[in-house]
Amino acid sequence: MIRSLCLSLLLCAPVVLSGHAVQAQVQSQGEVAAAARAAAEQLENATRQLDAAQSGRDRVRALTQTVMAFENGLEAMRDGLRRASLREARLTRELQAREDEVAQLLGVLLSMGDRPSPTMLLHPAGPVGTARSGMILADVTPALNARADDLRARLDEITTLRFLQQSAVNTLQTGLTGVQEARTALSQAVAERTDLPRRFTEDPVRTAILIASTETLEAFASGLSEMTTDEDREDLPEISDLRGTLPLPVQGQILRRAGEADSAGIARPGMLLATRPRALVTSPAAATIRYRGPLLDYGNVMILEPQAGTLFVLAGLDVVYGGVGQVIPAGSPIGLMGGEEAETGEILARSGNGSGTGRPETLYIEVRQDDAPVDPEAWFATREED
Repeated sequence: MIRSLCLSLLLCAPVVLSGHAVQAQVQSQGEVAAAARAAAEQLENATRQLDAAQSGRDRVRALTQTVMAFENGLEAMRDGLRRASLREARLTRELQAREDEVAQLLGVLLSMGDRPSPTMLLHPAGPVGTARSGMILADVTPALNARADDLRARLDEITTLRFLQQSAVNTLQTGLTGVQEARTALSQAVAERTDLPRRFTEDPVRTAILIASTETLEAFASGLSEMTTDEDREDLPEISDLRGTLPLPVQGQILRRAGEADSAGIARPGMLLATRPRALVTSPAAATIRYRGPLLDYGNVMILEPQAGTLFVLAGLDVVYGGVGQVIPAGSPIGLMGGEEAETGEILARSGNGSGTGRPETLYIEVRQDDAPVDPEAWFATREED
């Protein structure tokens, strides 16, 4: 099932998003088409990995790539729909504002077309008047034709844009179904995975006491960093040389940076990302899972230890994967955001009016080094999204 859905999106995405017929949008549609092709190639590669998977870890890795490819493809399609819808709305407004001009133009063209050429060129002032009227008509006709061609091009563009949007419906539905299937398969594969190394075994009593005795996320993370175990504490490789280059754990848009106050005037040491519903969250680096589960009013929290003395705190997840003490590779799935994936009709409606970002979920990211918060942007590669 996953393979057939992958191939369906692979075939459909470039067709829907190419936009070659819309000359005014060549550059932007070209960018969208490139993103769609990249997602299609990622899907094809993930499908080959899934077919070749020999272990639970290989299957989880392939399914993670599958989910991410679907998310990338859907993002490209949403972007293409948004641009096409906004372009159509702008052209429609321009034509509506020129209704009188268009009516006059059509009237002139029709009258010119209905009258025989000899009668049309005769003038009551005689041959001189006729010659002058002919000269005037020769000057006016190209301008009228140019305006008519411009009108025809705009109407053709609107027709093409509407066709592209209508064609995108089936592809969007296929992609939404595919990503749901892939997420389900990924959750099952993670639950069945048994080949990950384990750095320590969680002490549930100490963890419960720590949760009960702390009132803030910062205090919990601080207490967790002080907890030690008497088991194997072989350190993970240093990743300090990767500072500033680690990928964000989820596709999203920065809502607030570290130290920026929210609407209530509260400033936190971490960054807040806006994400799409059910977005996949992955580990930015190889790390040990130090905590996973509900905490205070943050929803599900995942705390990773990529190296000794450094913690990545991720709060606001709906579903969390993995077990405390497991050492997970970079890019491993660690959970899903909450919310419900928008239906095709809702996506089209948002695209049509240009309102909303479609990112109602939020993930809070905090980085702590030696029990003190640091700006997450010192670790993660961030960029502004449209």
